[in-house]
Amino acid sequence: MNNINELYNLWLEKAKDVPEVYDELKAIEGKDDEILDRFYRNLEFGTGGLRGVIGAGTNRMNVFTVNQATQGLADYLNEAFENPSIAIAHDSRINSDVFAKSAAEVLAGNGIKVWFYPELVPTPMLSFAVRRLSCSSGIVITASHNPAQYNGYKCYDPLGYQMTDEGAAKTYEYMQKVDMFSGVKTLAFDEAVANGMIEYIGQDVYEDFYKAVLDECINPEITKNSDLKIIYAPLHGTGNKPVREILKRMGLKDVNVVKSQELPNGNFPTCPYPNPEIRQAFEEAIKVANEIGGDLLLATDPDCDRVGIAVNDGGEYKLMTGNEVGVLLAKYLLSCKKEQGTLPENPAIIKTIVTTNLISAVAKEYNCEIYDLLTGFKYIGELITELEAKGEVDRYILGMEESYGYLTGIHARDKDAVNGASLICEMAAYYKAKEGKNLYQVMEDIYAQHGMYMNTLLNFAFAGAEGMDKMKNIMSTLRENPPKEIAGMKVEKVYDYLTSEATSLVDGSVEKLTLPKSNVLSYTLPGGNGAVIRPSGTEPKIKIYVTAVGKDRADAQTLTDKISADMKGFVGVE
Repeated sequence: MNNINELYNLWLEKAKDVPEVYDELKAIEGKDDEILDRFYRNLEFGTGGLRGVIGAGTNRMNVFTVNQATQGLADYLNEAFENPSIAIAHDSRINSDVFAKSAAEVLAGNGIKVWFYPELVPTPMLSFAVRRLSCSSGIVITASHNPAQYNGYKCYDPLGYQMTDEGAAKTYEYMQKVDMFSGVKTLAFDEAVANGMIEYIGQDVYEDFYKAVLDECINPEITKNSDLKIIYAPLHGTGNKPVREILKRMGLKDVNVVKSQELPNGNFPTCPYPNPEIRQAFEEAIKVANEIGGDLLLATDPDCDRVGIAVNDGGEYKLMTGNEVGVLLAKYLLSCKKEQGTLPENPAIIKTIVTTNLISAVAKEYNCEIYDLLTGFKYIGELITELEAKGEVDRYILGMEESYGYLTGIHARDKDAVNGASLICEMAAYYKAKEGKNLYQVMEDIYAQHGMYMNTLLNFAFAGAEGMDKMKNIMSTLRENPPKEIAGMKVEKVYDYLTSEATSLVDGSVEKLTLPKSNVLSYTLPGGNGAVIRPSGTEPKIKIYVTAVGKDRADAQTLTDKISADMKGFVGVE
């Protein structure tokens, strides 16, 4: 626990030259709860980098916490690499440009070459640039789909995926040694540009990215002749230019942007939660669609690494889940590649442990191997790199996670909504032309064949110091007293990814797990049903993933409700 009063007074003294930080500190003078919330801890630096509320204090995103993290990263890079270099990007969030420039000044001040995107760009373009420019690392300033008060700082490995546990741990060690007020070296941005320590990323990198995304299209003739009508909502983020550019180059002529959400705006005035997982993010797009009509609605989150869709089915715009879109992409890619004779003998799809097992049922038709990994796209990126190192990257068909993240190419090592949007639109055009069906109807066909898999995500927020303790207690209690029954069904097996053990509650046998340690508990139930619970790595939330498999939608919904009710009881929420 930080010494709160000493820290508060120190910040008051040192932050006078940063008005927004100083003014906030003065405004909370004498308010003990407000001060505690800002100083009771330091923002944690992990494989997801930093993420937190924008504001003053050690538990906030501000230039001081960003600079401390960057100085630690610089010390690590200078120790680990000879002549290190780094690529930097940022999204449309409040202070993203400020934090990106501040980080660049620290890196340049430490003798590290910086490649800097001259405008806001999607996160996957940062991953691409790290690889394309042979950088030692990368930084993107983003808080993905979080509300406007958040921002974040994600670091990347030289191979283009988010920093590994080892790299993050070493960076954190260096960070802890940095005095954020006196231990940070900087070089003014303009001076660093003038002497070549900071260089703007050129249009050739943009073009190479676009080419790599377009190369992933498998039915390019379909989109060139398609009458598919698309409504696209960038949600005030970075997707506006690149997604529209890709769709234009694919030959899709009827693409209509949602004007109220077209331009970057870190306040997200039309969508307080700029997350394509939720219906509210589609409200503006549905308004446009109701006026002009449309086959497919697309929405990308602020840093354009996630994409969600709604489909016009008989005049009703039906949202499809991340799991459903992943299943559709798997079916589309596998079936078309098989038909074209380009499907490898032993294809591979990579997903996370909380992603629907309907993927496995679909993949079985094509002798496709499924890899199940921990939550976090960096693990998918690592496995792609391993396949590449073994000369097996041609096996890779799709990487996906239920939270609307997809990647088919090897151009990036992070989820890519530019790539995802292009393939979703191509897929929609294909089924419309070939079968006269929309994506919702195609999904219904898959359910009819394999059974109704219903996957539901429950989120429970636990804000502040008290909330963090409560989350820890919930997970500890579940470990000490695992449920024996959920929704009237006996728990067959408990997977504890922190102890790396899977314990059968049927015969008491224990199986060792090979995935990295993570604070995740998973419960398997009869009939393919189950639940997974984990604290979020980027938000003060506990997430529960419920899987219900029924003979139809109503049956699956009944099971979902029963499993959800019991899981809420274990967490202690109504």
